[in-house]
Amino acid sequence: MAGQAQYEELMRQFSAFGAVKREMGRILPSDCPSGSAAVLTLLARHGDMRMSKLSELLAVDMSVTSRHAAHLAERGWIRRSPDPADKRGRILHLTPTGLAQLDELSERTCRMLAERLSDWSDAEVAQLSGLMARLRASFDDCRAAHPTSDDPTRTPANT
Repeated sequence: MAGQAQYEELMRQFSAFGAVKREMGRILPSDCPSGSAAVLTLLARHGDMRMSKLSELLAVDMSVTSRHAAHLAERGWIRRSPDPADKRGRILHLTPTGLAQLDELSERTCRMLAERLSDWSDAEVAQLSGLMARLRASFDDCRAAHPTSDDPTRTPANT
């Protein structure tokens, strides 16, 4: 098991990683902020879904998800339709225009990563990707262990 010094260095690296995320955000078009890009990515990966499922995947409040969906619908990148199982709910669908926007975002991101990591070997890039996936999975495991928002015992103090 890693020692405290290693975890402290890891914390410093996490803090510094904010600069990487900001740089990646700078390549996004002004009409497609990172939250919108995340919604497009999730719809492409998981297919049509209810707003509540999208909110869960984004790990944000439903009001935030609703704002993202409205932004994307205004641009024609997604379509919202009534949920046949519950007319009060909405199903989000990625449109061909939205898929084209996502393809452009992917090209921009891949180009930027290829430039920044040009001195990395393929094996190093694969290792980083694998370790990041493992890290994310570890945190997903932790999140699943916490009470959900539907849990009546959940309070702001214990979330």
